[in-house]
Amino acid sequence: MAGHQRSTSWPSMAHPNKIEIQEALHSISLLISAPSATIKGVCDGLRRLGDVYSSISEAICLHSKQVHGKRLEEEMERSLQVLDLCNTMQESFTDLKMTIQELQMVLNRGDLPVAQVKAQSYARLVKKAKHHLKKAVSKSTSDDDTRLVSLLTTARGTAVSALKSAVELLSKQMATCSASKWSLITKSIQKRRVSCEEVQLQALELGIVGLESSVENLFRNLIQTRVSLLNALSS
Repeated sequence: MAGHQRSTSWPSMAHPNKIEIQEALHSISLLISAPSATIKGVCDGLRRLGDVYSSISEAICLHSKQVHGKRLEEEMERSLQVLDLCNTMQESFTDLKMTIQELQMVLNRGDLPVAQVKAQSYARLVKKAKHHLKKAVSKSTSDDDTRLVSLLTTARGTAVSALKSAVELLSKQMATCSASKWSLITKSIQKRRVSCEEVQLQALELGIVGLESSVENLFRNLIQTRVSLLNALSS
């Protein structure tokens, strides 16, 4: 493509939000990597990350004449991995919500053996999401001093980390409903334990719904950023 040799650096009077974007990415990274991170916190991080991509897209449009370079094209291709990961997680969320609904039904019927079988599907879904997370981790560029590429690379890494945290936190929360615990239920405490499991399932469902909405928002903003990049690179 013509213009490969032109710099991808923004001019010295860069978009005033550049530093704000860097600070936002750092703040999100701290939020999702904290030992006390929660699903609600990761949801917030993912929503804020969507806003970051929206700001990057705006900056690209304002400086479209400076948006050129091989590294930028390569980074844009790497972003496809995050989009694929978002799609995979959305599919997993749908499967999880269906499984939770089935579990709630068998709990209401008191059919514990069936519930044990349904609970085992959690592990398979989490394993699937983790597999795609590994594929999303790509090699970092060396000697990268270009501002726009640096922001996109950092944002992509933060997105992968946030999605990884989401999977890990969901995995921990699902462990409270693991099949092994069902086998410990005795008739004398069955009713009370089932009520407890219903509360846990409801909390898990709310967490999944929140993550689903946040991932969808991130996906939309990723698409918009790619469109802005494609328009700038082809101009």
